[in-house]
Amino acid sequence: MQMNDLKKNILKKFESINYPGFNRNIISFGLVKDILIDGKNINIILNVKTDNVEHIEKIKIDIINMVKSNFDFENVNIELLTESNLLNSGKHLKPKKIIAFASCKGGVGKSTMSLNVACELAKKYKVGYLDLDIYGPSLPIMIGLKEQPKFVENKLIPLNKFGIDFMSFGFLNNEDSPTIWRGPMVARMTQQFFDNVEWGELDYLIIDLPPGTGDIQLTLVQKIKLTGAVIITTPQNLALADVQKGSDMFKKVNVPLIGVIENMSMYNLSGLIKNYNPQLNLELSINENQNVKIDEFGNFDFNIDIFKGTSGHQESDRLGVPLLGKIFIDRDLSESSDIGKPYVLRKYKSLNSKEFQKISASIVNF
Repeated sequence: MQMNDLKKNILKKFESINYPGFNRNIISFGLVKDILIDGKNINIILNVKTDNVEHIEKIKIDIINMVKSNFDFENVNIELLTESNLLNSGKHLKPKKIIAFASCKGGVGKSTMSLNVACELAKKYKVGYLDLDIYGPSLPIMIGLKEQPKFVENKLIPLNKFGIDFMSFGFLNNEDSPTIWRGPMVARMTQQFFDNVEWGELDYLIIDLPPGTGDIQLTLVQKIKLTGAVIITTPQNLALADVQKGSDMFKKVNVPLIGVIENMSMYNLSGLIKNYNPQLNLELSINENQNVKIDEFGNFDFNIDIFKGTSGHQESDRLGVPLLGKIFIDRDLSESSDIGKPYVLRKYKSLNSKEFQKISASIVNF
């Protein structure tokens, strides 16, 4: 049997070995970096990023058993690439901290949360922002930028706005045509955003992930040493059921969870009753369970739970991580995305801006 054919047969057999805790095999994870054969000796080089000793040992044992059961080698050696080989695999990717914003649930506001946190961080730090939603990139609209990045010496140069270096597939797909790619193509494109982008020296790289636990997420956690992940949810229990799947994926591959953000948490209503007479000692009755007091000047301020549920608290308690912040429903927040200017740069004294400041501080201190 020719050497190349033998390697192909070995790799084919490895497709039956699943990564611990997943229904995906070690080949689809990109764990097998190389196979070196010297007579009756075989050396298998693994690109394993996880620190989970049990997972590593399980993978090694499964590989050795598979090789010995199906091939005639006297010595089977497993070599693990060192941490220094795995950190920031692209030499042009040099952030001090890489933070992923994620949720298995779509429509919870990952892009809005991550962009506003990035803008807060950029007030003091050098920040890069990578939009990895290849199927539906929203970044060009959210920052009002539809230029194409320059290509210099085979490297894409990020576009800069608001003091942040941005990269998105949306910058490359100018025709706004639908993207129809299979898994391997998605994985290659994801990798190119790390290896072929001139990020330079960054304090933070913020990554906006698409919903789910598919090829983009798996490529990311295998390729890049993430500092941590921020989980986004909304209050409803229906959202929580999906969000938990994404949280558990990061736990299984030993990516630290920084905390949870609950978006669309409440609606704040405040106002003034003109010509108010404090002697009346009136209260506003919102429902049978909520009365709102009016101060002596006629001012009132209260929150309404539009979406019932405590998903943020439940998930943070389940994971044993902090609830980083609760973002109120705010028309200006939605409008900011539509007009291409981040919310925290427009409404820096609002309740939500204070929450984004608190969230950003927690990430800095993580």
